[in-house]
Amino acid sequence: MTVVSMTVNGKPASADVENRTLLVNFIREELGLTGTHVGCDTSQCGACVVHVNGRAVKSCTMLAGQAEGAEVLTVEGLARGGELHAVQKAFKEHHGLQCGFCTPGMIMTAVDLIRRKPQLDERTVREELEGNICRCTGYHNIVKAILAASEEMR
Repeated sequence: MTVVSMTVNGKPASADVENRTLLVNFIREELGLTGTHVGCDTSQCGACVVHVNGRAVKSCTMLAGQAEGAEVLTVEGLARGGELHAVQKAFKEHHGLQCGFCTPGMIMTAVDLIRRKPQLDERTVREELEGNICRCTGYHNIVKAILAASEEMR
C-alpha cells in the first residue's frame, strides 16, 4: 500500500492505495467521481480520459502513483460556478450524445484538442477522436459540437 496525493478538480486528494491501482479506479473508487468511465480496460475506447497536468490522458493506462503531486481534472471539474464549460454546452445544444457513456471522455478529449488546436476543421476533429469510441452515433453531432465549442472559445 502507498499513500498517493494529488489535486483533483482543484481540491487536494489522497488515499492509501495498492501500487497496482489505476488512476481511473482511484478517481472512481477512492474519490467517488464516477463521471470518468471504465469502458474497455485496454486503452482503446477513451471513456476514461481525464487531464493530468493539463494534458488529456486515458486514465486506465496510468497508475495512480504516477499522478503523485499532479493536477488532475475530470469532467466533474469542468463546470465553474454552476455554469457548464463551453464544450459541455455544445454537446448538449448539438445533441453530441446518446447513451452518454462515451461523453465524459469525448468532452475531455475535445477540451484538450481545442486548447492545442484552436483553429479546427472537421477532418482534424475526426482524426483527433480516433482514440475515442462511441457505439451509439455516427459521430456527426459530436464533431458538430466540438467545432461549435471551438468557435465559441476563440
